[in-house]
Amino acid sequence: MQNTELENIQRLLKQQEYIADRSIVMSVYLAMTLRKPLLVEGPAGVGKTEIAKVLAQALETDLIRLQCYEGLDVNMALYEWNYQRQLLHLKLDEHSTRSLEEREAAIFSEAFLLKRPLLQALTHPKAPVLLIDELDRADEEFEAFLLEILSEWQITIPEIGSIKAEEPPYVILTGNRTRELSDAVRRRCFYLWIDYPEYKKELAVVRSKVPDIDPALAEQICRFMELIRQQKLEKVPGVSETLDWGRALVVLHQDHLDPEIVSETLGIVFKDRNDVRQVRESLSDFLERLGVQAKAIPEAAAVIRESA
Repeated sequence: MQNTELENIQRLLKQQEYIADRSIVMSVYLAMTLRKPLLVEGPAGVGKTEIAKVLAQALETDLIRLQCYEGLDVNMALYEWNYQRQLLHLKLDEHSTRSLEEREAAIFSEAFLLKRPLLQALTHPKAPVLLIDELDRADEEFEAFLLEILSEWQITIPEIGSIKAEEPPYVILTGNRTRELSDAVRRRCFYLWIDYPEYKKELAVVRSKVPDIDPALAEQICRFMELIRQQKLEKVPGVSETLDWGRALVVLHQDHLDPEIVSETLGIVFKDRNDVRQVRESLSDFLERLGVQAKAIPEAAAVIRESA
């Protein structure tokens, strides 16, 4: 029975063009079945956020995303009052014969409540997928507040009262390890680490996401990325950069890695000036290891170095 259910999860993910290995399928299955948050960590661009997106599509439910950042507070994550609308309502209602208590009750009602992602997830009619993205970018104070939500799926709004989720959302938390998350958060979650994919998996992803790509070009791109990730770089490119590069080369009508085109499109793959320079200086060697003739590179590289 378990194998059948795991195969169903893998099939659902594959239908959404997400190539998942056994560890990802198992983690998603257990998080869904036991309704535990799934904490997904790994380098940037390896498909952490994509798990939440394809899970929402597979379950035919909404994806609610909370993008974390330094300084994120409760108001932006949970709720706040629509003060402008409240003031307008008071202005229109100033000649009303209703009591002060009745007028206060009117403006502090759900009609004037701005629901932010966490409250949206609590009150959604069908269990959504809640993506709490890059939690490690938020402050530790916000992380502590989030623990209460993850534990009870209930909040109290002083003017309204307690609100509890009828059906808790499916929760995916992601992090890039810019700081260490607390043990308390980790204990409440299942954990999944996603690393850069091996060659065969990345090739399958490219063929799935860039269906028009020439098979030989797809193989060369993935071999190139495999070599590149062995280098000491400031920002190692992820799968998202591989896909961007593949789509760009398809648009440029390439069916193989042309040395000059590779040199001119390095900015698609590498997002740091020093990384571009480092790779460009060794580009001939990388391409020769892939069996690509690199005669055109030295001149192009020299021109770029002079302009820099």
